[in-house]
Amino acid sequence: MWGDVAIAFLLAFIITIMATPYTIKIAKKIGAIDIPKDKRRMHKKVMPKFGGPAVILGFLISTIYLLIVMSMEGTINLFGQEEYGKKLLGLFLGILVMSIICVIDDIKTIKPLTKLFGQILGAIIAVSFGIRIDAVTIPFLNIPEMNEIISIILTIGWIVGVTNAINLIDGLDGLSSGISVISAISLLIIFVLNGSPLISIILVTALAGALVGFLPFNFAPAKTFIGDTGSNFLGFTLSIISILGMAKTYTIAVIVLPLIVLGLPIFDTLWAIIRRIIKGKSIKAIFKADKGHLHHKIVARGFSQKQAVLILYGISATFGIFAVILLDSGIWKALSFLLMVIVALGLGYKNFQQDRSDTQMYECIECKYIYNPKFGNEKAGINPGTPFEQLPDDWVCPVCGEGKDMFEMH
Repeated sequence: MWGDVAIAFLLAFIITIMATPYTIKIAKKIGAIDIPKDKRRMHKKVMPKFGGPAVILGFLISTIYLLIVMSMEGTINLFGQEEYGKKLLGLFLGILVMSIICVIDDIKTIKPLTKLFGQILGAIIAVSFGIRIDAVTIPFLNIPEMNEIISIILTIGWIVGVTNAINLIDGLDGLSSGISVISAISLLIIFVLNGSPLISIILVTALAGALVGFLPFNFAPAKTFIGDTGSNFLGFTLSIISILGMAKTYTIAVIVLPLIVLGLPIFDTLWAIIRRIIKGKSIKAIFKADKGHLHHKIVARGFSQKQAVLILYGISATFGIFAVILLDSGIWKALSFLLMVIVALGLGYKNFQQDRSDTQMYECIECKYIYNPKFGNEKAGINPGTPFEQLPDDWVCPVCGEGKDMFEMH
């Protein structure tokens, strides 16, 4: 098994890291670029946003190659009782249909409802090919076998929900791709501990490998974005892999463990829905983008974008480790771990606040000029001792001429 895992990861990694530079060139030719037209966007430069196809290509080639080799070796039976061949076909067709719609969105920008239709259509295709949450057993509760209609609705809801969760958290350089890597690795450990089907282990490993190959181009300062094609693919694929990986047990774990692993993007999405409904006072308000996501809030507290991403990586990793400990060692050890993390975070934030009370310098992300409040900017009439926050809105970098919004805390 571990040889298959190593090949799945490395092959996906190599293909993605080789393909991504080409997607950057293609993005500029077809117009798949992100222009920062509003204050909600955290970046200030025009950026290509077509990295998704490179990740998809790495994932698909790695997966298909391993499936062919393993079938020839007799390691896996795609046409046995579990019908993995049929389910994988549903996964691939769902990715294809949804990717076509999202590629159009990356180039021309389509309405949120149209994109939601693509997500639902992809989920329906996956369900029609046998991918189902068809039984959930809760200890000490006698629950009858799940009705087929409820099973279909629950599965479609899970797929569409996770797809949107990853899509909505894609707001900073490397955020959605990094969180997806952490989630994929967490699921891989859970699958191994749980004795999950080999097919799910190969799928999640290939996904992790593709994302690790993409991250060097996406982590701050990013050279390209993953785009809606990539973020929708990540959510869609993670949701289905979690079903395939936990299906062997048919316990409450099939919902709870993936729910914990993906807890950060799911919580952010649920809060966004509640927040927008309250603010907009209508269901339509759900589709109106805002600046209230977790990453926006963290940056607003004085952290740089890179720091905000690393903080969210840490939170996501905490959810993943909590789920692993919960499966392997039980609830009390998992809660003990969580308590220690909360205490450590509290102490760390206190130290950060104390450090921030000292003189804080800011760096221009374009030319690396550092504004030091101690010296000010006398040529522009800025006296020594002037905090960055008190600089005039029309103040620009004395070296390259960029505005205040191109500076990050140094």
